[in-house]
Amino acid sequence: MTGDDDARPPASAEAEPDYRFTLANERTFLAWLRTALGLVAGGVAIHQLVPGLATDGARTALATMCVGLATMLAGLSYPRWRRVQRAMRRSEPLPRSVVLLVLASGVLLITAFAAVLILTG
Repeated sequence: MTGDDDARPPASAEAEPDYRFTLANERTFLAWLRTALGLVAGGVAIHQLVPGLATDGARTALATMCVGLATMLAGLSYPRWRRVQRAMRRSEPLPRSVVLLVLASGVLLITAFAAVLILTG
């Protein structure tokens, strides 16, 4: 065991965090899901409702990027919620999250690709 392992309280030392923090964590989780649903809706709309935007292949690529990012976001959101909840129960520092980087990078990529399609269309 390392010194860091000794600093962690055992699972039996978990305590219920202040309900406000639990609810804030839940709101964050739900915000990730709303964002994922928005990306799915955007992907479907681009594919089905904007035929003049670009070629079929380009529209399909943009829609697939939206739905792919939504899938990753939805898949990463629950484990993130669970890690934060566990850290709060154990009075540990909140864990770092890759979700922010994934979401920001994905939205930047989708936006840049959409801009190219609009400007060249």
